[in-house]
Amino acid sequence: MKILAVNKRASFDYELMDRYEAGLALTGAEVKSVKTGHVSLKGAFVTVKGNELFLTNSFIPPYVHAHKDTRHEDTRSRKLLLKRSEIRSLIGKSRVLGLTLIPLRLYTRKQLIKLEFAVGKGKKSYDKRESIKKREAGREMGRARRERP
Repeated sequence: MKILAVNKRASFDYELMDRYEAGLALTGAEVKSVKTGHVSLKGAFVTVKGNELFLTNSFIPPYVHAHKDTRHEDTRSRKLLLKRSEIRSLIGKSRVLGLTLIPLRLYTRKQLIKLEFAVGKGKKSYDKRESIKKREAGREMGRARRERP
């Protein structure tokens, strides 16, 4: 499994709950571009349109060696491939409970490109400060352990 892109801000900005894995409906040139590592999940999110889920605002630049007629839009919405039961439960969580669907990482499994995303709730600024304090305390404890013989 090769990790192609990671959304580093996701765990800082959101309290992550359940994680899901979905396939992506991509064109051939997009697949080539993603597998060469040219993809960004910064600012991306999962939206609900009808009874389908889409990855919105992810940046996949056109593949350099692709034919000019097969070029695609960089930030177009890409359909997520999930089971119908999973889609129904996710739509319920996002609409009824007001939770957000956040993409975490994009990777390959065998020859397929998969997206890992999570159901999350946005953190307030005081929650972010608390997580910074916990992270700093963990670093201090690690340093203290290493310094003591």
